[in-house]
Amino acid sequence: MQSGRSLDAVIGALDRALRAVCAPAQLLRPVPGAPAPGPSLTPAEQRESAALMRVNHAGELAAQALYHGQALMARSATTRAMLLAAARAESDHLGWCERRLTELHARPSLLNPLWYAGSFAIGALAALAGDRSSLGFVVETERQVEGHLDEHLGRLPVGDTRSRAILETMRAEEIAHGASAAAAGGERLPAPVRALMRHAARVMTGTAYWV
Repeated sequence: MQSGRSLDAVIGALDRALRAVCAPAQLLRPVPGAPAPGPSLTPAEQRESAALMRVNHAGELAAQALYHGQALMARSATTRAMLLAAARAESDHLGWCERRLTELHARPSLLNPLWYAGSFAIGALAALAGDRSSLGFVVETERQVEGHLDEHLGRLPVGDTRSRAILETMRAEEIAHGASAAAAGGERLPAPVRALMRHAARVMTGTAYWV
């Protein structure tokens, strides 16, 4: 019976991976902000907005993968349910970024399968240390994402109110995810782990900006 449950969990994880990487994101909520009535960005501003939203799209895909990996290896049903609920919220974020990229006539990162696979593996490894460490990983991830979104909000062209509305909504919800994980018992990660997470995030965001 235990092996059957494990097989079901693996099949579920594979299904979530294929949906995240290969299928259009399923939106449960409308995209924040109103679409611009006409061209409000210069070509250079449009390229900058597109590059930033490509990074955010890759980041949201990676966040889904982290949660999926952590959920697969979670020890308690409560923690697993919390992680999968957070992943569903990230699916909206992914869809919002995907829709905005289309509006900007831009594409997602070509390396999305790599971002997903690497992040899934990191999430699964984090969960092996136990649920409190896994929840602490969520807290630190969301703290770093908050800083990353703050930076992008400062870099977005002033006229790109649509992208700004998306990122501001995402930022508020990422903060809430981190607070929920902390309240559920997430423990602070060691400084070397936090530094390694920052380094990995810089590699992904720096690459996704261009590729």
